[in-house]
Amino acid sequence: MEGMGEKEILIRELVRDGYLKTPVIIEAFQAIDRIGFVLSEFKNEAYINAPLPIGFGQTISQPLTVAFMLELLEPQPGERILDIGAGSGWQTALLAYIVASDKEKKTGKVFTIERIKELCQFGKQNVANYNFLEKGIVEFFCQDGSVGLKEFAPFDRIIAAATAEVIPSAWKEQVRIGGRIVAPVGQSIVVTDKIGKDKFSQKEFFGFSFVPLIKGCE
Repeated sequence: MEGMGEKEILIRELVRDGYLKTPVIIEAFQAIDRIGFVLSEFKNEAYINAPLPIGFGQTISQPLTVAFMLELLEPQPGERILDIGAGSGWQTALLAYIVASDKEKKTGKVFTIERIKELCQFGKQNVANYNFLEKGIVEFFCQDGSVGLKEFAPFDRIIAAATAEVIPSAWKEQVRIGGRIVAPVGQSIVVTDKIGKDKFSQKEFFGFSFVPLIKGCE
């Protein structure tokens, strides 16, 4: 590990422990620096494998959790993804890097929702540093994420950063057949695949902790 930066050490550990596997997701972690998405007072902790406060009772998620959820989501270049609970914008930017990584095909797009106005602006400013907004790869919405974005559906994938008691029906309606939702339910991560018009299959992964999904806006 000698001579390696803290970011490289974190990524190597996530790969070693099996949380990061897919080349394009690993590339995204290398390209989108977490230090640009944390508050100034936590810059020296940016590469610790732990959640960090971003204000308003919210956190930037633990790198391990983000890696695990993105691997479950299996985002692909060119896809349309709904990202619920943008927070700091780090996961949004990781997704943007992935959907825009296929230069030969139409660039994908990330639609991201954050209900807390101040965090929506914070995340938007952070993501703007990578020109994803300017290029039209990311679009921010400061509103209630529990109802999704019906006007832009269907989505190839939907991912959420806050836990709900059940997967909202709006998300199930707005993901395409063959698409996938990865979202916390209780203290588990649930993978929901849409296998027919009103047919779904689910897998559950236990042992995680998330902030609650709250309806409405602040």
